[in-house]
Amino acid sequence: MTEAPTSVRRPPAPNPAERAKTIATRNGPATIMPTVERADCEAERVEPVMHHVHHSGSVSILLPDEHPMVRASRQTQRGELAVMVELADHAPVPLREPIRGLLWITGWLRPLTVVSARARAIAIADERPDHRLLDVGHGLTLLRLTPASLVLADAEGTHSLRPHMFSAAPPDPFHDYEAEWLRHLESDHPDVVEQLARHLPPDLRGGCIRPLGLDRFGLRLRVESDTGDHDVRLAFSQAVDSPPQLAAELRRLLGCPFLRHQHFGV
Repeated sequence: MTEAPTSVRRPPAPNPAERAKTIATRNGPATIMPTVERADCEAERVEPVMHHVHHSGSVSILLPDEHPMVRASRQTQRGELAVMVELADHAPVPLREPIRGLLWITGWLRPLTVVSARARAIAIADERPDHRLLDVGHGLTLLRLTPASLVLADAEGTHSLRPHMFSAAPPDPFHDYEAEWLRHLESDHPDVVEQLARHLPPDLRGGCIRPLGLDRFGLRLRVESDTGDHDVRLAFSQAVDSPPQLAAELRRLLGCPFLRHQHFGV
């Protein structure tokens, strides 16, 4: 993850809470760490069997029944363990630096009762079906992290968020098919990526240009060069929220206002 070259005026981008909600909704890789060193809980990063970030910012975490973190959460005085969950936002195309952003959610982890765990597993399955949820109560324990604070770090900057800010924010309208679209753009339309390069600063046009991200405010490109990696945002003329609006803005960036939008797969 690298920052864009500094400029007098940064192009518009989704606000930090919206970017954080989008990362959480993509459900990328997660790791967990206790925030306070404990003798009964290893300080190393833990990869959960499964995780799910809820709209409110709370996180459901699935771990084996005998995992040290499960035991530690049961043995604390309040039945809660202070932990931090790290969510990584990976680029949908292979890059030499694949992480586009990181979201850290810090809060209190506690195991749920059998009844609460089953109800929560059903609620998660309604939104994101996963066969591993069937093992809740049968070798796997479902825990809930109640958020106290969130921190986002990406190419736009580093921002601290309160849980109510995260809860109120929507994910980006294109988060569902951003990954597929960017992979399609790179594999099937390298000519389009080359045309977009004319919007880059002259000193970056000699690098390897890759599609990096898409949101309602613009398209992001990664330039991989001998001097390092640089992220550049190509701003739309206005915020968009539908495929036809997106296609129109892409045609504008390419200087081809009458090009059919099917060319882009949107």
